[in-house]
Amino acid sequence: MSRQARMVVFDLGGVLVRICRSWQEACAAAGEPYFELVRSEEQMAKRKALTKLHEAGQVRCEAFFEQLAETTAGLYSVAQVRRVHEAWLLALYPGVAELIEEIHRSGLATGVLSNTNRAHWDVLVGQTAAAQNRSHYAALGLVQTPHASHLLGCGKPDVAIFKAFEVATGRVGYGEQTLFFDDLPENVAGAVSAGWQSTHIDHAGDTSAQMRADLRKRGWLAN
Repeated sequence: MSRQARMVVFDLGGVLVRICRSWQEACAAAGEPYFELVRSEEQMAKRKALTKLHEAGQVRCEAFFEQLAETTAGLYSVAQVRRVHEAWLLALYPGVAELIEEIHRSGLATGVLSNTNRAHWDVLVGQTAAAQNRSHYAALGLVQTPHASHLLGCGKPDVAIFKAFEVATGRVGYGEQTLFFDDLPENVAGAVSAGWQSTHIDHAGDTSAQMRADLRKRGWLAN
């Protein structure tokens, strides 16, 4: 296997970036009240369906905030929903920059494949005005080929997004030489179904250390 053909692909949330894991946690981060009613199966199903459309680029951010506020039956205003959404991103995990630089020194390429949306993407890796003050996420600029669900028009765990990534990066036929890290088991399974190698990462632990250990175990990084 050619080292030059190998690529390490990262998910963002739960792998490179620490994020809120629930609406309750995001409300606390945003300084907004939390209401138990939003945990009802009906409301959670509506939010999940709307989020999937948002992450596939089928609903624009402002429309998403408006429609999400509507699902709360008046508990949250559009402005509050926007603040909760913005608070979802917390910080880079420790050691991200060092890991990416070590991977590059080893002659491996890097990429990102994330289920995300325009607002979060602009803060993390985008080139808009919002990205000009993203010093907390500057290390993400080291990744060579970042791609997102809202830009590719489909999302994980569907095999289609992994194939779309291959086309976008000119890596069709290089699945076995692509290693994907994700914090959700279903996304790991999706990558494997697409012919990639993939490893599950525990978002609650030291994610950089987990990835480095996996890369060394595979012989992709020197011990």
